[in-house]
Amino acid sequence: MSTTHGPDISETEVIDRPVVEHHVERVRGPASAGSAGQVNVNAGPYAPVWTITRVITLLFTVLEVLLLIRFLMRLLGANPQQPLVAGLYGITAPLVRPFQGIWPQTSTPVMFDLPALLAIVFLLLIAALVVALVRAIAGGRTAV
Repeated sequence: MSTTHGPDISETEVIDRPVVEHHVERVRGPASAGSAGQVNVNAGPYAPVWTITRVITLLFTVLEVLLLIRFLMRLLGANPQQPLVAGLYGITAPLVRPFQGIWPQTSTPVMFDLPALLAIVFLLLIAALVVALVRAIAGGRTAV
């Protein structure tokens, strides 16, 4: 038997639908009437560790920024007799002293302060080590 079909004509209707965005809010627990919806984010057992690591990071960052400013002042040829520049050099001298003399310095007007860059890298590594040690030591005590 042979069956003949007419031409296959199908019409497709395109419907434009608006995109709906879904927002999800997470609630940590029922808010008591006294708190009025205030949530203390750092209330967990790791709050002291977080605070200590932030303080350590802040202190090392301040030292690294001072060394970077020293590097830029030397690179741009700042006057070492000026009180602000002399004070900055005096503050950062103990941090740079262990790295002086590794490579000889040339006596050019523009001085590339390599010991300051080495001190920045060293402080960055020491800061990471101290933060890791604090987290490792405190992590063992705060584990439930």
